[in-house]
Amino acid sequence: MMPLSSSSGTWTDPITALFTSTSAVCVTGLSVVDVGKFYSFWGQLFLTLLVQIGGLGYMTATSTLLLIIGRKFSLRDKVTLQQSLDTQGIRGGLQLVKSIIAVTLLFELTGIFALIPIFSQQMSFADSIWQAIFHSVNAFNNAGFSLFTDNLMGYVHQPMVSIIVGLLIIFGGIGYQVILEGYLWLRTKFSRSRDYISFSLTFCVVTSTTITLLLFGTVAFWFTEFYNNDTLAKLSWFEQLVAAWFQSVSTRTAGFNTIDNGKMLVTSQFITIALMFIGASPGSTGGGIKTTTARILASCTGAALQGRDQVNLYRLQVPNGLILKAVGVAVGSLFTVICSTGLLSITDHKIGFINILFEATSAFATVGLSTGITASLSDAGRLVIIATMYIGRVGVLLLMATIFTDTKPSLIKYPQESMLVG
Repeated sequence: MMPLSSSSGTWTDPITALFTSTSAVCVTGLSVVDVGKFYSFWGQLFLTLLVQIGGLGYMTATSTLLLIIGRKFSLRDKVTLQQSLDTQGIRGGLQLVKSIIAVTLLFELTGIFALIPIFSQQMSFADSIWQAIFHSVNAFNNAGFSLFTDNLMGYVHQPMVSIIVGLLIIFGGIGYQVILEGYLWLRTKFSRSRDYISFSLTFCVVTSTTITLLLFGTVAFWFTEFYNNDTLAKLSWFEQLVAAWFQSVSTRTAGFNTIDNGKMLVTSQFITIALMFIGASPGSTGGGIKTTTARILASCTGAALQGRDQVNLYRLQVPNGLILKAVGVAVGSLFTVICSTGLLSITDHKIGFINILFEATSAFATVGLSTGITASLSDAGRLVIIATMYIGRVGVLLLMATIFTDTKPSLIKYPQESMLVG
């Protein structure tokens, strides 16, 4: 809100400041103002820091601060860190935090050095450095803020920008543990070690599901938009392919766009909504119900069609507890999107339904894509989006469990009885 953060040197109204701050910490990317013009360098710097903290996660950011100041970790710190990172033991938590920091710096610095030569062609070298830093941090953390008024649509004819930013989004969205597991496998291969690396079920599900969704999204966007003069029709065939691929990548919770989402066909917008709802992978900087949840639900459907009472993935049985969690995440997420869409339909009833559903799903999945209605939302609508972004980033199950669940264990088991389903 402070005057030093705005380019005009005046105070920013609280709702706009809260909206921007929430969108940054929740690594969403939705904004009610033009970030590049509305905020000064200091405002953009604060925004970048919030995105970085939000991408790392609360406990990882806190642990990083403790490592910097040299304070020892208490047992409570280690247990909380282990729970937040979903690791099996508290001994490896600190080492994992250091690895996460190293991975983050590696990818973000690589993105910065790759983007500087491209941006420097259209602006001064000093400006290109800041543009590269801002976009690299936002890309790897799947935020989607851009300092350009038209996001990245001005670079649709420069495929290298889409490729660099797209790769940062992908690696930021597959999760740190998947990246580290892949690194250990590559190191074993190149060092010709006799050690055998067995991929975890999470790695197999995340990588295969991510590749499948990326291919599906690329084909779907190209097939529905290749004749649309407002999106892909005027591009060369290679630019069309890269733009469709980038849209498929960005839809998975990043928020950058090289084509105008508001001018896409309704079919493409609906495909975008579906992909946004699925989102990225667990342990990543992205949101949504996650790829593992979608894969478990799909496998449950397959098991039901085949008459099996077990859900198997890669010759491994999925525990019933994970199945219940996946169902809970999907139902809770769907309920949140429905509530958010309903409230927005009341607060901003003049906006079309598909645009409202698009905005609500984007906010919940912390994507940041918009059909262009964000700035026109009423104050009440902005508060709805703020709450939706917060729920999407914190996690719908965690929030619901905190509010409603009785944590006392129960030893009571009830008799089973069959019923009609479907």
